[in-house]
Amino acid sequence: MDNSIFQAYEAEIQALEEEVRLLAEEYEDIKQESTFFSDEEILKAIKSIQGETKGHESLSDLIAQLESLETDLSFLMELTGFHFTSHSKKTVEKTRNRTVQKHRVSGKCHSLPFQLEFQLLEMQNNEKVSAVVSDLSIIMESREDSNVSKFVSRTEECADLLTFFRSLSTYAEWHEHRRHTFLHFKAKYPDIVTLPEGLLGDFIILKNPKVSGFELMIVWKIHLDEEGITTPVLDLLPKIPEQVLEQRMRSVESIPGGFRSALGLFGIEAAIENLIKVLGSEK
Repeated sequence: MDNSIFQAYEAEIQALEEEVRLLAEEYEDIKQESTFFSDEEILKAIKSIQGETKGHESLSDLIAQLESLETDLSFLMELTGFHFTSHSKKTVEKTRNRTVQKHRVSGKCHSLPFQLEFQLLEMQNNEKVSAVVSDLSIIMESREDSNVSKFVSRTEECADLLTFFRSLSTYAEWHEHRRHTFLHFKAKYPDIVTLPEGLLGDFIILKNPKVSGFELMIVWKIHLDEEGITTPVLDLLPKIPEQVLEQRMRSVESIPGGFRSALGLFGIEAAIENLIKVLGSEK
């Protein structure tokens, strides 16, 4: 055979091999583009392989495994407060010992939504596999809070996903605790408790219906520092008519200090409960 013809065939074969390789990579990327499926889609996938399985034991085992995984997932969601709504990944680079993938994750922790983008480098050395996160980007609505913004910026800079998830879980749990507490007292004492900014606000106002203009504002901030440590900060700000202030100057001035002492002794809910009872009994 003429060398030129042979070389032409060889070039064509190489071109086809390259095309096959590119198509295979594209197919893998499409498969990885979405890793979350509905229960109906998962059950359809299991039923589709029923004809390929011999007997009912294999299918039953698959369904049992699926139910076990769903139970474990529900437990983790209940424990951590995290609920992931979407996840996609795309392979950027892949060799024998090195894989680079770009991930996008959306979800919420309790009532706080978040979005993440990051790059994950996995390297295999003998039997050990190491993973390195880089190019981390975090989007959070509560980033308007300067403290949260500083924490997010530091976490992005360090690309520390573990600290982000651990700290967000605690921070969001305190938000949920505050919301439930405000809801409880508003439902129990509707004539005394008001929520000017709703359940997601950071303060409530207590009013004595028998004393016009007498108000106590309980401010409940949730502080998140750059290291990811969450600290609840509560204080009491009284608004008292001049007539009442002149009559009971000493007792009125002691209210904020008494509230702070009660917080340390009895906790948040008991301190607020006691304050409401005392306020309701005042004439």
